[in-house]
Amino acid sequence: MTAIAIEGLDVWFGTGRDRVDAVRGVSLAVGQGESFGLVGESGSGKSTILRAITGLAPDWSGRIAVEGLNLRGTRRTRAFFKRVQMVFQDPYSSLHPRHSVDAVLSETLHLHGLSDVDRRVPKLLDDVGLGGRFRFRYPHQLSGGQRQRVAIARALAGEPDILLLDEPTSALDVSVQAEILNLLTDLRRDRGLTYLLVSHDLPVVGHMCDRLAVMRAGRVLEVMDVARLRDGTPETTYSRELLAASGGPHATEGTR
Repeated sequence: MTAIAIEGLDVWFGTGRDRVDAVRGVSLAVGQGESFGLVGESGSGKSTILRAITGLAPDWSGRIAVEGLNLRGTRRTRAFFKRVQMVFQDPYSSLHPRHSVDAVLSETLHLHGLSDVDRRVPKLLDDVGLGGRFRFRYPHQLSGGQRQRVAIARALAGEPDILLLDEPTSALDVSVQAEILNLLTDLRRDRGLTYLLVSHDLPVVGHMCDRLAVMRAGRVLEVMDVARLRDGTPETTYSRELLAASGGPHATEGTR
């Protein structure tokens, strides 16, 4: 089954002379339970695709379907956000500084129409490796890695099928990045999740993904499985240059 289907996607910002075409003619399919990466330099359109899926980039044409539901002309409903959640790059800016961890997770559970909050909040914290002692702390009392774990717990609150991951470790210290990537790997396995992961970091994609699309200037240059990435045998010159800049194929070996 296809979890995410994208066909002929164009996304733009502004109108007339101010229009910027951020994504151009992108087509790709992500299978259920797959982890699929979008890689490329800054400004290549990777994150814009995630924003089009969630409705944060409303000006687009083409087709986007999530688990068979065509999104064109449909408002993103609570039912949609129970299926699909997004984890953002900066865990500090994505959490309200005056809301405790308990408030963040409790509010999210209520928005999804879920009860039994006193049981669910500690379970979510346990699932992301924090535990109950973090329940009543505030974002400024947490490290960057702990904040990202809270953001992941919030994304999991509605028990989604799909996580959209927008550079989920790039704002973290190198020493913490592997811990978060391994957590995401374990969650995908345990919950049967589908991932669409945006990253400029090929080692991250090599560790996390089954397949990936290489993007440049809003277009997909090639789609490959991660074995070709690790073997250092991409088809396009740009992909080979991107791989070389990341440290070569051996840089994509797993972090465990």
